[in-house]
Amino acid sequence: LALNPWDVVLCVSGTIISCENAIVVVVIFYTPAFRAPMFLLIGSLATADLLAGLGLILHFAFVYFVPSEAVSLLTVGLLVTSFTASVCSLLTITIDRYLSLYNALTYYSERTVTRTYIMLILTWGASICYGLLPVMGWNCLKEPPACSVVRPLTKSHLIILSASFFAVFAAMLQLYVQICRIVCRHAHQIAVQRHFLASSHYVTTRKGIATLAVILGTFASCWLPFAVYCLLGDYTYPALYTYATLLPATYNSMINPVIYAFRNQEIQKVLWAVCCGCFSSTPPFRSRSPSDV
Repeated sequence: LALNPWDVVLCVSGTIISCENAIVVVVIFYTPAFRAPMFLLIGSLATADLLAGLGLILHFAFVYFVPSEAVSLLTVGLLVTSFTASVCSLLTITIDRYLSLYNALTYYSERTVTRTYIMLILTWGASICYGLLPVMGWNCLKEPPACSVVRPLTKSHLIILSASFFAVFAAMLQLYVQICRIVCRHAHQIAVQRHFLASSHYVTTRKGIATLAVILGTFASCWLPFAVYCLLGDYTYPALYTYATLLPATYNSMINPVIYAFRNQEIQKVLWAVCCGCFSSTPPFRSRSPSDV
């Protein structure tokens, strides 16, 4: 096959995604203090994005060096599983942030740990099921007219994935609206109790809203073009449109570590310790809250 520049760009993106998220996974896995629900969910997101990056690399390698329909199904299944798990992990993090603010007094309890494990099982269970569909026979290799804009996925399969994305996006939007209201109310209460000036309350509220806008805006700008195109396009459309909308979606996995991991103060401490050569497996800290808002 002639080398497609878009495939090269996707492979390079996959390499960057894999390196970034591998750092997060290693730090969380080898730091016993990072066993709180918040870090488990961040670890789930990093694992999903790491697999997505590896999937992009493997897809490039197999297409150009080991072309095979069976291998193509496996790599596409891995990409569907990893990207689905990434999107669902973002939803679980949003749910965890909302509950940490809504039930702040009872957040640190066994119930929270149990709920976190349940969300992880549901996330990866559903993602694996979605990813196995092409491998189990739901593909268009024998029926080209049934293909979607992402071969060998069928049009109906991609519609289900897109509809699931819009459901997740709607849930995240609703939760972040509720989080925004809680943040504004808490900031107002603190300002009243401590006799802060109105300008201080305004600055705190604006900062929280700006953080939420960046999180949700990044997610929407990366995934919405591809999700909309999957609903409207079909196999007759030029492959250029698929690449042009899929590439921004992969950038979400590149940005996630920056938003959810590298901004976290506890993870920053461990990373600085590693860089300084004084890594300790039991750093003396405990996360104050799963929310950075």
